[in-house]
Amino acid sequence: MPRWRKILFSLLAAVAIVAGVALTTSLIRKPDTCADGVERIDGECVGVNGEGYDFGTKEIADVARAIARENERIAKQPHVTVAMMMPLQSDREALRRQMRSDLQGAYLGQRQANEGEGEPPKIRLVLANPGQDYGRQEKVVDMLLRMAASPEDRLRAVTGFNLSLAATEAAVQRLTENRIPVLAARISGDRIANEDRPDGMAKLRFPGLARILPTNYDAAQALANFNGERGRRNLRTVLVYDKRPDGYNESLAKAFSRIEEKGPAGPAAMSFESPSIDEAGSTGNQFTQTANNICDSEADTVYFAGRTLHLRIFALKLAQVGCKDRHYTIVSGSDAASLRQDMTDKDWARLRGDGGRPKVTVQYAAPAHPDAWTTELRAWTKRWTAAHHRKPAERDLPQYLTEPKAALDTLRKLIDTTTHEGTKLGSVPTLDDSRTMLVHDGLLTIGKALHQAQKGDSETVPSREDVGRQCPVPPPRPGHQRPDLPHLGRQRLRQTGRDRRTRPGPPGPRHPQVRGSGLADGQTAAEELRDPEQLTAVNAGATVGAR
Repeated sequence: MPRWRKILFSLLAAVAIVAGVALTTSLIRKPDTCADGVERIDGECVGVNGEGYDFGTKEIADVARAIARENERIAKQPHVTVAMMMPLQSDREALRRQMRSDLQGAYLGQRQANEGEGEPPKIRLVLANPGQDYGRQEKVVDMLLRMAASPEDRLRAVTGFNLSLAATEAAVQRLTENRIPVLAARISGDRIANEDRPDGMAKLRFPGLARILPTNYDAAQALANFNGERGRRNLRTVLVYDKRPDGYNESLAKAFSRIEEKGPAGPAAMSFESPSIDEAGSTGNQFTQTANNICDSEADTVYFAGRTLHLRIFALKLAQVGCKDRHYTIVSGSDAASLRQDMTDKDWARLRGDGGRPKVTVQYAAPAHPDAWTTELRAWTKRWTAAHHRKPAERDLPQYLTEPKAALDTLRKLIDTTTHEGTKLGSVPTLDDSRTMLVHDGLLTIGKALHQAQKGDSETVPSREDVGRQCPVPPPRPGHQRPDLPHLGRQRLRQTGRDRRTRPGPPGPRHPQVRGSGLADGQTAAEELRDPEQLTAVNAGATVGAR
């Protein structure tokens, strides 16, 4: 072979090697994407998308596409971006249905917020998946910070946040530190909250954070008040708690431990350890021993600090133990509102037992319930009629009850409208577990904040600082006027760790409040559950054991 040919082949081989190395390096460095803005990491699709991507979860495919269509509809109008941040993948069917309920609420809230004419800016909604248990939140928060600084995306708020975890707290911390308003729709843990000070104002650990739900402390005190002496007899109560690090479980266990009890000491607190929020692990085995220990004691009220998956297993185990003529009440937190989605007909039969009286009753302070306002208004009407010896006229009805009821009626009509026009959301939204209702209220509240922060012409959208100023103001002390509190949306925003007020009167000019279809204006869960009628008002399905 001629020398020149050998040189040519050598050069071609070298070029091929270099090209191959470059291609291999490029392939190694290029992230594996699930969709635009979404990266595949260890089997999870992590990132931000508002173009209808469902993150591989078929249950949310229809509602994700509905959100994308609404985004497209308002694309040429002045708009800003709002992110819905929550885990959007799971192996458990019940959790995937819960995701669908949350996103249905987000879509309905976005749509209602966008309806007004001459009310800029509109909301472009994007879905942000931080991975299981918010494990990839840092990467997603990085993306959201870039979107907040982008003149194209104009991210102005983040909502969602359905789990009280350390990773969730870290995400909220970074967002609020960077002046991005956060509305936590479904967090009840005590740590992700702005703390009370002795003067009744708040220490803003998270400036710009607003939350809808009362804390676990509020819920625990509410249930203790509702149950009266039965829930405060030391000998008859026992705490069962999950040792796994989890902000919700930890704050709920602490809240139950702070309930003041009387009488001789009862059984010591009993622990179990779950592998994760959505895995059973060996909890069934652990609960067998726990149930037997409870059966051997005099306890008939169990304070359960754990997640819904493990609550279901524990309730069934307690019903299975052969304690003759014993009835147990399990008291738990707001996460139990999702229990119905995990229960089967067989499960209900096991809780009911054969004697006609439920073996086990599960009780919780629900975040909200669609029958709350009708029930409360009926109870108010009954009391007013007894006091005035006539039925109240329309003008006599209290605004703090009629306005939220009207807001809830509007939401129901919107659901009917989407159904009749053929908008597919994966299922017809149901309000029973409170998820759709609360997330809807959160999006609508953000919409109100955006509209109130809007200044100048319609093309100039509000800055994130302008939006943030609409919600970080702590609530006033009882009896003190705070004229600068805007009426944001329809849900009272929780800025404090807990509300120490006693039962409130109707809100007046000295107590400006935010209207909502969930909790009563100016009321915490503890205040609403002070008597039996109001347990039904907050959650008509709160006590389960027989449907």
